[in-house]
Formats: sequence, structure tokens, C-alpha cells
Amino acid sequence: MDNETMNSKANIGRAKKIKLFLMDVDGVLTDGKMYYIPGRGGEMVEVKAFHSLDGIGLRLLNQFGIMTGVITGRESPGTEERARCLGMSYAYQGFLSKLEPLARILACTGLKPENVAYMGDDWTDIPVLKKAGLACAPGNALPEVKKAAHVVTNKEGGMGAVREVCDFLLKSRGDWPRVMHCVETAHWPPIKSAPMKIVRASELKGGK
Repeated sequence: MDNETMNSKANIGRAKKIKLFLMDVDGVLTDGKMYYIPGRGGEMVEVKAFHSLDGIGLRLLNQFGIMTGVITGRESPGTEERARCLGMSYAYQGFLSKLEPLARILACTGLKPENVAYMGDDWTDIPVLKKAGLACAPGNALPEVKKAAHVVTNKEGGMGAVREVCDFLLKSRGDWPRVMHCVETAHWPPIKSAPMKIVRASELKGGK
């Protein structure tokens, strides 16, 4: 698939159909680095750093009617908490093969692949990128991943790349004037209250 400019007519058309934005975590919502520090009991605790720009963008999607979620190969309490704070609808953790979570989400929502945007940076993301209605990659994604994406952001993973996609989705849908009105008035639509669906691969039994 050939990359196009984010604001190309084709990509704006794809973006208008999006109802759900899914993404990888490490290298997309973070810069890919993982820090290990001693916990209270001496055990090692994994720490991730998330960018506030991405957080605001994802909250805006939630407030303006686009669901969000993560599909990641690692299980992390930090990821789960971040997803919950941002009002995400889905947190699938521990899935190196990401087609199964995508299929589960499509089945429970009734959405079609063309209604889903996905952002990834590594080889494990390529199968989902090839199915997504809008395939996105951060500026520092692997070359093969960029090749599978419709758009590649200017910013790198963990440094606002997700925010670029969020803003693009809102602008493509014609929501930008409403967003700017909220900025001026400091009055924002509420975050939806539906509980996030959390699926951890380590807890699945018999593939159910």
C-alpha cells in the first residue's frame, strides 16, 4: 500500500467512516522504552511514560463520538489504568497476534473493518493495518509497517503521533468548529460512562 498525505482526499474519505480508533501501546502511545524500578516488596515494577498530547486527543474522540481502545502484546497495569482514565472502550492485553482481538471487537460492535482506524509501529501490527479502514503509523515505525499504512505521522510514537491522528479524524468529520468552540468556552461534552471491556490473554481459557 502506498502512503498518502494525511489530508489527501482518499484519506479524508476513509476518516469520515471511522467509528473506532484502536492502537498498539509500546512505540505508539509510548516511545517504546520500558523502565523497571523496585516495588515496595522488592519486586521489579514496569513503568511506562505516556504523552499528555495523546491523552487529550483520545479524550476528545471519546467526547465527540469515536470509541477508542488498545490491543497490545504486553499485559501492564499501567496501560490498563491509562486506558481507563481516557475513557477507552477496549483494552486487549497480551495479544501478539492482534487479528483475534480485532475480530472480537467487530463481532460485539457490529462495525465493519472500514469503520476502524488502527495505529501500529511493529511487524505484529501489519495484519491489522491491512484490514483497517484507516491504517496509521508513527513517524519512527519500522519501514515495513510504514509501507502497510495509509498515513505516516510527522511525530514519533509516544511524542504526539496519536494526537495527529485524533485531530485528523475530528477535522475530517467536520467536528473541528465544535472542538474550537469548546476550547473557547471551556465547556466540554461529557466522557461516556460505559465500563471499559478488559481482556487479558493470560486469563482466557479454551480460547473463550
